[in-house]
Amino acid sequence: MNTHSPLSSVLTEVNTANGLPNEHYIDPAIFAEERRSVLFANWAGVGFGKDIPEAGDAKPVEFLGMPLLLVRDRDGSVGVFQNTCRHRGMILVDKPQKIRGAIRCPYHSWCYGLNGALRTTPHVGGPGQNRHDDVKMDELGLFRIRSYIWRDVVFVNVDGTAEEFETANAALMERWKEFEQPQHHGGEASSFKLSVKTNWKLAVENYCESYHLPWVHPGLNSYSRLEDHYNIEERDQYSGQGTLVYRQLEDQDGAKFPDFSGLSTQWDEGAEYVAVYPNVLLGVQRDHSFAIVLEPVDCSNTVEHIELYYAKSEKETPEYDGLRASNAQLWKTVFEEDVFVVEGMQKGRHGELFDGGRFSPAMDGPTHNFHHWVASQVAKGRTA
Repeated sequence: MNTHSPLSSVLTEVNTANGLPNEHYIDPAIFAEERRSVLFANWAGVGFGKDIPEAGDAKPVEFLGMPLLLVRDRDGSVGVFQNTCRHRGMILVDKPQKIRGAIRCPYHSWCYGLNGALRTTPHVGGPGQNRHDDVKMDELGLFRIRSYIWRDVVFVNVDGTAEEFETANAALMERWKEFEQPQHHGGEASSFKLSVKTNWKLAVENYCESYHLPWVHPGLNSYSRLEDHYNIEERDQYSGQGTLVYRQLEDQDGAKFPDFSGLSTQWDEGAEYVAVYPNVLLGVQRDHSFAIVLEPVDCSNTVEHIELYYAKSEKETPEYDGLRASNAQLWKTVFEEDVFVVEGMQKGRHGELFDGGRFSPAMDGPTHNFHHWVASQVAKGRTA
């Protein structure tokens, strides 16, 4: 018997819909359900390609309690594996490192190639016997997780059931095709993270809309007003907001970052900020971009991993080091301004009489679109 709150009031149009019920923010059982039906069943972000730049680089990450390993192979491709030895389940790599030869289990020294294939099994057949007929080497490679890198974000589909990444995200990839060109991470100052006492979904919901700008981001709103923004929403795919008045940062000498090449005039003063469901937030501007991976820790805790990227690399443009640092601080300030809101909404979800809330049909379409998508994924999982 299903005792969950009905989702029918969410799975309707924005002018009559309620938001997701409280239990989707505070109930560990629902968190576990969403882990399977929302986060593991779709293409979720778990890391960044820039963290494993060279062949042999390996970085362990934990995704909803599941140990994963990001590895750069000799051919430059990135593989994602379950970070668990096929022998006795030992964690293989416990900190970021360069794999010189093979991925070696520290327990019994079983070794795997960068492609996950099992290479050696010392003494598995007895002292000095490194093979055994019943230990099928070709069947005991590391479990590979489906992965795809887009805009430097490493996306994974843990349960293997999602449609191909390019199919699932075709509309957004087409929308932003002008930005399909090299982007360079801005270096140490362009990487930061925020630990926030909120459910991961509230971070997505807040990012989707511009409605809160006048009250939460007064500095930003001083030139990028509410009426300068527009809603972005593609049912069942993605949502967010755009601005018509993006203003480039300048240093004291009037210097600006170099633009990405060949952009159309739309991007002269335009910028867009989109949530790629379920847990990745992306922003594109003419001269830099950013990516945020939301790491759901539990019902009420999330880590926001934020990375900034530019058209030209640090090495090419040391003269912009100061401007990059200023830009990172500006964005950090904006994202920190949102913390009290998402934490306050999390506290508010403990109000037993709250019914999920109502949406402004004019302003909250992008947020409702996300609620509708989450509800549809949960409903699909309950009938599977």
